[in-house]
Amino acid sequence: MLPPYADLLGLTLDTDDAGQPIVAMAFADDLLGRPGFVHGGAIGGMLEMAAWVALRHALGADEATIKPINVTIDYMRGGRERTTWAAGSVTRLGARIANVAATAWQDDRDRPIAAARLNYLLRR
Repeated sequence: MLPPYADLLGLTLDTDDAGQPIVAMAFADDLLGRPGFVHGGAIGGMLEMAAWVALRHALGADEATIKPINVTIDYMRGGRERTTWAAGSVTRLGARIANVAATAWQDDRDRPIAAARLNYLLRR
């Protein structure tokens, strides 16, 4: 279900207690930015994948082509050398446009390390 870019980041797909998809990224040296921290680009890529997964989940059997229009990422704190999780939430699903929010966290879901807002064009 994940696109090839997810393999490059080492992302795996799981579900939370409510059955919603979440993405996990185990720490690897390839993801290192400054010493002791995950590179911001890896976190941004993970957030984009979490949003993509949430939108695909919301679309269900609809085989719409998803094209990103805009991505905005807020980095809140540095991601340390440990597993990072991310989840997306579709905030609006229209006929042609979808808005998705995503958050990434490590130890505590209530203390995110980054958040993103993404807008997608849907071609059905």
